[in-house]
Amino acid sequence: MAAKRKTSKQTQSKVSSSSEQKKQKKRNKRLKRIAILAAVLLVCYIILWIFTPSSTVQTSSPVIVGQSLELPALRDNETIIMHTGYSLVYDEEHEQALWVAYDLTRSEVLGTHERADDFRVDPKIKTGSATLEDYRGSGYDRGHLIPAADLSWSEQAMSESFYLSNMSPQDPSFNRGIWSSLEAVVRNFAFTKGTVYVATGPVLSDGPYKKIGSSGVSIPKHYYKVILDASENHPVAIGFILPNEGSNKELSSFAVSVDEVEKITGIDFFTNLDDKIENRIEQTVSLRDWDFNRFQATDELRSTYAGTTDQKAVEPVKQKGILGFINTVMVLMKREIRALVMPFVPLALKPVVSNLF
Repeated sequence: MAAKRKTSKQTQSKVSSSSEQKKQKKRNKRLKRIAILAAVLLVCYIILWIFTPSSTVQTSSPVIVGQSLELPALRDNETIIMHTGYSLVYDEEHEQALWVAYDLTRSEVLGTHERADDFRVDPKIKTGSATLEDYRGSGYDRGHLIPAADLSWSEQAMSESFYLSNMSPQDPSFNRGIWSSLEAVVRNFAFTKGTVYVATGPVLSDGPYKKIGSSGVSIPKHYYKVILDASENHPVAIGFILPNEGSNKELSSFAVSVDEVEKITGIDFFTNLDDKIENRIEQTVSLRDWDFNRFQATDELRSTYAGTTDQKAVEPVKQKGILGFINTVMVLMKREIRALVMPFVPLALKPVVSNLF
């Protein structure tokens, strides 16, 4: 009897073991199928990532309706003065530029020409620009509006950055401090994005102003910059208003919408964008769209990016239906992942990593 019970238990044990083995085989098969499916999905995702449009390439035709995106709208009796690398409108009443506008590319911020420091009157200002005597002994710096470092790509452009039409009386602690920092950050915008469009100048709408020199050069109370990134599917823009004084605040604390700069200055920026796009991007500002690190050109960076081309606007083929939906979803995913990843990427690798998106 005991032997029968033992045999019965052994049989049950074998059946149970066999059952467990079958279940384990089924689980293994299921896991294998899941792994294969995951691998297939990963391969498909990689293929989609490669072949869907870049998150940093714009659809140019609905965005850009004219050339020279950096140029503000001209008002009555205003004339554009063209120099190598930049344009300006001169304000005779205040003896300085109302605005200076230019585009800035990655290759340009890697230029090698040194400062010329040949400050001189601008021969293109028919009424006569400010002079060196106006600034001498005033206690104010001859502050560049377009920085000399933004024109280091050309000896002539560098030299022409020292026309006094490109100068404005700036408090030394401002010119050599937070204004210089903002200039370096704008160069970083150009380096990380490929191309940006910039308009900058003194705020000349909140007078009266103190004057310096026999020409009566106004001392602005504030300065502005507006920057456009037109290299993404949906362009973005940012503005800055800074008081003409030294500051230890974060640059981001001075960031405002382009609309806000337009209200303060009375100048209409980026008018060569489609009106709907212009209105949308000028209403708000998103700090996460911009890398606020300060750029410094080095021989290593110049060597790394020698011979590379700057990112330009192109028009991808528009697709409809399921392919268009997939492209849209992938572009949005790329953009969000890019925004999360880029702040943690070393400066030297940013353009390389950016190209992955």
